[in-house]
Amino acid sequence: MQDFVDGDGDKLLQHPNHSSESSDSDDGGDDQEGSSFSKTNIKNALTSFREQWQRELEISPKRERSKAQFMKTVQVDVSNDEESIENNAKNLFVKGIEYEEKGKLYEAIQFYKRAVLLVPDIEFRLYESTKLKSNEDNHDGFDNNVNDIDDNAEAHTEEDEEECDLFVKLCKIVNHNKCVCFPKFEQNTIHISALPMEIVLYILRWVVSSELDLRSLEMFSRVCRGFYISARDTEIWRLACVRVWGVNCGTYAPKYQSWREMYLQRPRLRYNGCYISKTSYIRDGENSFQDRFYRPWHLVEYFRYLRFFPEGKVLMLTSTDDAQSCVNSLKYRIPRNPLVLIGHYRLHDNCVTLVLKKQEVKGVTTYRKNKKEPMHDSGEQTFHIEFEIQDHHRRLNSQLKWLSYTIFTKYRNGHEAKMCLKEPSVREWRVSAIGGRYPPLKFSRVKSYTQESEAPLQ
Repeated sequence: MQDFVDGDGDKLLQHPNHSSESSDSDDGGDDQEGSSFSKTNIKNALTSFREQWQRELEISPKRERSKAQFMKTVQVDVSNDEESIENNAKNLFVKGIEYEEKGKLYEAIQFYKRAVLLVPDIEFRLYESTKLKSNEDNHDGFDNNVNDIDDNAEAHTEEDEEECDLFVKLCKIVNHNKCVCFPKFEQNTIHISALPMEIVLYILRWVVSSELDLRSLEMFSRVCRGFYISARDTEIWRLACVRVWGVNCGTYAPKYQSWREMYLQRPRLRYNGCYISKTSYIRDGENSFQDRFYRPWHLVEYFRYLRFFPEGKVLMLTSTDDAQSCVNSLKYRIPRNPLVLIGHYRLHDNCVTLVLKKQEVKGVTTYRKNKKEPMHDSGEQTFHIEFEIQDHHRRLNSQLKWLSYTIFTKYRNGHEAKMCLKEPSVREWRVSAIGGRYPPLKFSRVKSYTQESEAPLQ
């Protein structure tokens, strides 16, 4: 018997095998016709069986389930392998960090190399994972703190009514949060909230700078409650008061409640701009040689600019030029314009006294055509000016009123001359009044004066 076997090894059909002796029999033709017919039937049955078997295999649910389970197991194994590799790389990188902190750099490098071989960007992945965790913890902590604050506010309403000072309330909140501020959005770089309070206060000293730009400090305090507390630092305002009044500073008590209140309410000068006045008068002209009865009149207008520096230096310029060029010439302590007067001032209560001189122009020589011609001696002039600090339209310390104006002239031959203008008192009725001749100077802020910071507040 001859067996037919399919691809899976199952036995399908058996049929008799004719021997070679049958060909030698007498009925050879009939037997050959019957055998060929039986072979074709067997082949047809075999092909139909195979087609039906393939259909059953395709439709079979067991195979589909086995394939799906196999794919799932493969995916799980792959994902588990990737997670395990990444975890191993993270552990190796963390060990490298520990060795580096201990000073064992050779061992740290070995662990770093092994971690990078497993995952090339392991450092970036580790940083991202730690950053996300820290942000989530901060946000959770912030929400919890806010909820705790709200609960405490409801529970301690009586205490809050007693503590009316906003500064005290915000101090409690900031101390409870143990952070200056919180980032509103996710940051790719280091946020300012990561800085300790000492570094923030040192940055604020650069904000105030040596020019005493307290206006920028107040604008900084409007950002959030943490910045509000930082801008109210007692040491910053104390240093500002000492820089303004110097030896006459004293203490803020008992007249004021804090150094900040003393700085804001006590009469002082402003340093982030110029005091400007416009003076105009009428000057007589000369008679014409053709018409002696005609005498013209001239209207003269000029501006006076004053800028004060915290260390006691003052600059004054009298000019008819446009305001922009005059203001720029007073930007630096050593001006380039030779027409600017340089001097010093002293502040006493609400009065300020100035002593000014002209700059010495070096390298300029004058030659006389005839030696017998007399040289004009204009003398060396020194200006003594006294102002009173006043408020103007609810603006504190924004106006300087003239009290006295004295010019001392010293000539080369030793003679001295003095011209004095001041507000007359009851006893000094002969002195000419200054109020009508010189209008008060009004303050105007100049942004370029505080655009850069050269040194911190010290």
